[in-house]
Amino acid sequence: MPFLPSTSRRHFLQAASAGAVAAAGLAHAHVAGANDNAGLAGSETNVKRLFEALTPEQKKSVCFDWDHQDKNRGLLRTHIAANWRITKPELASDYYSKEQKQIIREVFEGLVAPDWVERFDKQLKDDSGGFGHDQAIAIFGEPGSGKFEFVLTGRHMTLRCDGDSADHVAFGGPIFYGHAAEKFNEAPNHPGNVFWHQAVQANKLYQTFDEKQRKRALLEKAPRESDIAFRGKDTDIPGLPVTEMTPDQREKLQAVLKLLIEPYRQSDRDEVTQCVTRQGGLDAFRLVFYQQGDIGGDGVWDIWRLEGPSFVWHYRGAPHVHTWVNVASDAGVELNA
Repeated sequence: MPFLPSTSRRHFLQAASAGAVAAAGLAHAHVAGANDNAGLAGSETNVKRLFEALTPEQKKSVCFDWDHQDKNRGLLRTHIAANWRITKPELASDYYSKEQKQIIREVFEGLVAPDWVERFDKQLKDDSGGFGHDQAIAIFGEPGSGKFEFVLTGRHMTLRCDGDSADHVAFGGPIFYGHAAEKFNEAPNHPGNVFWHQAVQANKLYQTFDEKQRKRALLEKAPRESDIAFRGKDTDIPGLPVTEMTPDQREKLQAVLKLLIEPYRQSDRDEVTQCVTRQGGLDAFRLVFYQQGDIGGDGVWDIWRLEGPSFVWHYRGAPHVHTWVNVASDAGVELNA
C-alpha cells in the first residue's frame, strides 16, 4: 500500500492542515480574550433551570436517580453509543415547551466552544435534520444537590454536563462526536466534514515518522471502535510511544491534542489537560494508525487512535467520522459502552 498521497490529496492535506492551524490560533485568541469559565456556570445553572421547569410527568420520563440501571444498557448515566436516544421524548417534538427547548439549547451552547456552535449545527443538520431532531436528554440526580449530570444524545453526538459530579473524569464521562457530511460513504478527502481536519493534522505528524517509527505506529487491523475502556499503566498499549518521538514531533502531537479538545468549553479542555498530566503526561501515551479503512488506498490513514493509561481518543474516519472519547485521571473508572 503506497504511503505518499496522490497529488490532489496532498494538496488537500496541505490546505486543510493550514486551515486547522488557523482555527487553532483563533481558538487560542478566544481563550485569551474571553472567560470561557462562564460556560461552566451557564450550562450547570441552565440544567437546574430546566429541571425546575419540567412537569412531574416529564420528570418521570427523563429524570433518574444517579445510579439508575437500565435493563438493556446497564448504568444508564455512563452508557455511550454512536446513534441513540437516551430517553424516548424527542427534543423537537411537542413534548417540550418552547421555554424548555430554549433552555436545552442554552445548555448545549454552553458545553461547546463559541466558534464551534455553527459547525456542530452543520453536523446536526446533515446527520439528523437539525438540533433537536432525533435527539433526547436525561438528567441524573438533582441539579443543585452537588451530584447531578445532564446527558444529550442523538446521532453522532453524546454530550454531558456534570458540574464536576463525576470524580476524576473529563467531560462528565465518555462522549461521542461524528459526521456524515455529504453521504454515508465519504470520499477520501471527506468534503464538508467538520471534524476531518483533526485527521489531517494527525496524518501530517505521521508523515514525519522515519521507517522505524512507522513500523510501530502503523498496524493493519483496527480494534472495535467502541472499545475505549482504559488499559491502565501496567498494560502494553499498541502504537508508537511518544517517548520515541523527536521534540518536533511531540510539538506536532500537542497540536493534534489541541485540535481534538478545541470544540468544547474551556473548563472541559482544562479537565482533559489535568487528566493527561495526572497520568504522566503525553510521555505515557501512544499514537497508532490503522491500514484498515484507508479510503481510496492512498496511505492517508482514516482510522487512528491516541491512547494513554486512562485516555482513549479513537477516531474512525471510514466510511465517515465516528469518534469515541474516554478520559479520566486514573484507570479505575467503569465504562458502559
